[in-house]
Amino acid sequence: MAKIKENIEDEEITTTDEDKLQDEVMSDEEYIAKLTSDLDEQKKKTDEYFEHLKRNMAEFDNYKKRMNKEKESMYYTVTADVVSNLLPIIDNFEKALNIDSKDNEYKNGMNMIHTELIEMLNKLGVKEIEALGTTFDPNFHEAVMHEEDEKKGEKEVVEVFRKGYILNDRVIRHSMVKVAN
Repeated sequence: MAKIKENIEDEEITTTDEDKLQDEVMSDEEYIAKLTSDLDEQKKKTDEYFEHLKRNMAEFDNYKKRMNKEKESMYYTVTADVVSNLLPIIDNFEKALNIDSKDNEYKNGMNMIHTELIEMLNKLGVKEIEALGTTFDPNFHEAVMHEEDEKKGEKEVVEVFRKGYILNDRVIRHSMVKVAN
């Protein structure tokens, strides 16, 4: 009976070892399947994160561009505001320069200040709008008077009452003019 018991135990051991081997083989296959599944999930997450990163980078790039535009716009607005407040002073300097004066030192001093103001405006990008002798353009000129003159062309600016100025192709102040025909 001891022999039979040993045989039974050997059979049980053999069966158990074979079952364990099959379980391990199944476990390895399942384990590989599980790893493959996990890898696929991680790949999906990585793709999602990458897409999210690309969207955030595009949004940030758009933000930078928008901020640069706002910065440029703000610079133009502030510069235009300061320049428009200086223009009446320049007009008065020009009126003072056109007055006959016997004091040449006074006239030279006024001329120097006027020249410096004009140079400062040029450095800022401010240009005078050429009006006299040109064709009237409502984008740059403001007509306040009209005259009929056969010697002048149609819509020709014949007199400038107040100079106009532009900053970077934007009008700060229109030229106030008299137009013929």
